[in-house]
Amino acid sequence: IQPMKKLFLTFTGLFFSLILTAQSASSKVVTTRVGILNGPSCIPVAKLIEDSTSVLDIELSFEKFPDPQALLPKLLKNEIDIGFLPINVAAKVYNSSSKAILCAGISGYGNLAIITKDKNIKNLSDLEGKTLYVAGQGSTPEYMLKFLLSKNKLIDKVIMDFSIPTASLAPALISDKIEYALVPEPFATIVSIKDSSVFYAIDLQKEYKSLTKSDNYPLTCIVVNSRFAKQKPESVKTFLHQYKKSALWTVENPAQAGILCEKADLGLAPAIVTKTLPKSNYKYIPAADARKDSEAMLKIFMENDKSSIGGKLPDKDFYLK
Repeated sequence: IQPMKKLFLTFTGLFFSLILTAQSASSKVVTTRVGILNGPSCIPVAKLIEDSTSVLDIELSFEKFPDPQALLPKLLKNEIDIGFLPINVAAKVYNSSSKAILCAGISGYGNLAIITKDKNIKNLSDLEGKTLYVAGQGSTPEYMLKFLLSKNKLIDKVIMDFSIPTASLAPALISDKIEYALVPEPFATIVSIKDSSVFYAIDLQKEYKSLTKSDNYPLTCIVVNSRFAKQKPESVKTFLHQYKKSALWTVENPAQAGILCEKADLGLAPAIVTKTLPKSNYKYIPAADARKDSEAMLKIFMENDKSSIGGKLPDKDFYLK
């Protein structure tokens, strides 16, 4: 009887061991590797970084990059699953890399402003004959400004100057070396904090809306490695859900968001984050829902430089469903 009892216990132990092993395998968590850019584009990610340990159905790891050029190689080599890129860069990579990445959603919209100390500047027409220093040649600020000036028949009447680096525009304006500058957030906020005589003269988003009847234009998109999207669709879906929650919380809690950005070492002071958030236009829109607005923006790029989006508008498969 003893040998039989011993054998029974052995088989019972083995049986339960197999069950536990199977359960462990079936509940194995897939780590989603997220690439983020230091700076304003990923302010809403700070909350997600803070909460990542409590997200039960997805395990996240984060890697920071100084710019899109540093992030791209890892996205293309399947070393990063999800990342953040300017919408035109994402389109260019999609068109030139056999659809290696997909747009999963829009995370940031337009936040450009013309700032000055000149109280007489209220409309684009007030800039006629003046020199406007623009942040970012060959990118959204230049192309959006040209689009708006052209539509207002001012394209040859405003002098655009790209000679001053973006980071140097604030001190140049404060010291009266220049009078007018076009900058994105958080640079406009930084200037207004340092010198209260500098003000938001023209909101380019309002100008765009009045011309196109669209609420805003996409700037930053969430991109997904195509292979990862195909193999782990539930992980992508869960990440996007968690990002949406994080973005909403960030907009509603600017002071706390500033603290989390400093904690996550995103390169932004808490006070700057807190003050810039109301004007930064962070929100999550699924790719398919944002296709119309995205294509309108990409057409503006294409009118200025076809190579900036890879020579053509990306097809429908670019927008992850």
